[in-house]
Amino acid sequence: MYLEHFTLSELPFSITPDTGFYFSNPSHQQAMNVLQVALRSGEGFIKITGEVGTGKTLLCRQLLNQLSNDEQYVTAYLPNPNLSPSDLNLALAEELGVQCDKDDSQHNVLKLINERLIELAAEGKQVVLLIDEAQAMPEASLEALRLLTNLETEKSKLLQIVLFGQPELDVILERPSIRQLKQRIIFSYALEPMGKEGIQAYLAHRLLTAGYAGIPLFNNSVVEELFLASRGIPRLVNILAHKSLMVAYGQGARKISPQHVQAAIADTEDASVEDKVTRRWINGFVGVVASLLVAIGVYIYMGTIS
Repeated sequence: MYLEHFTLSELPFSITPDTGFYFSNPSHQQAMNVLQVALRSGEGFIKITGEVGTGKTLLCRQLLNQLSNDEQYVTAYLPNPNLSPSDLNLALAEELGVQCDKDDSQHNVLKLINERLIELAAEGKQVVLLIDEAQAMPEASLEALRLLTNLETEKSKLLQIVLFGQPELDVILERPSIRQLKQRIIFSYALEPMGKEGIQAYLAHRLLTAGYAGIPLFNNSVVEELFLASRGIPRLVNILAHKSLMVAYGQGARKISPQHVQAAIADTEDASVEDKVTRRWINGFVGVVASLLVAIGVYIYMGTIS
């Protein structure tokens, strides 16, 4: 592809959540701060929401890596939580190393989970369950999660749960039938898109991580195009930057131009061009009107002096 052309060791703008490329933009850093404070508090649910493509899964995996490298924590991770309550409990048991049979009663599964959590607490371990795409969970399974947080000692919860989900999760939590779960969410944070300056730093970070050491590939006008079209959503920035590099490579160019980005935008369905098109249409319209006014003024002036 374009790796050799731009002297890269790997693709810098893959949409696969790779923690090696993790970039701590202000919103993600604030979310991570909230997560760390919440986990130190040792109780309740934690909720992180964000629109599609804002980096929830990458943040989840980054947190998972950090906790896995800390001997204080034992982690469980469910990337696909569209599970029935019984399957949810079995999945948690498996993550915690509990030997269960699919034919075991739920009472027995919960008993074994509780025993394992008590054992880990006695060792000074803090157990954290991370659930990605939490908006996909059936309501009955959300209620099963709430019941899991009832497992506690006299002084602390035996299990903390971090929910990562799209804004639809907030809508689900408004249902009266699961209001008890909502009341147990002690900390929450909503991820925000990146600003233009954030995108510029993000592009530079990912290129550097991928081995690039040349002159800046994306100048201010190009970043402006990417910002408008991506709406600051990291996944869209990745897609558009990747396609822009492909177009530039095809033309033998060493830097990305606005035309390269515009070609990428035209090939990307979710890229938003309305603001840019509207802006150019208005600028063009104002220019035409100004020209007409000048022409009318000249006509009147010529008529006056004649």
